[in-house]
Amino acid sequence: KAIQAINGSTNMSAEEFTNMIFQKIDVNNDGELTLEEFINGVEKDEDLMELITKSFDLSNVLKVIQNG
Repeated sequence: KAIQAINGSTNMSAEEFTNMIFQKIDVNNDGELTLEEFINGVEKDEDLMELITKSFDLSNVLKVIQNG
């Protein structure tokens, strides 16, 4: 929810978002993400990398705060 809120992405529920992440990067399909799976998955998926990168860009947070 926090990543979606920071990036202004509300077109899917938190559960749908989480399921999408797991489908993309849980390579052994065990329902858990190791640090290695997460890093490799994010590095291989441009959209996910952009989403994660934006999450660490606090300018969007400042805009939300300024706009109430």
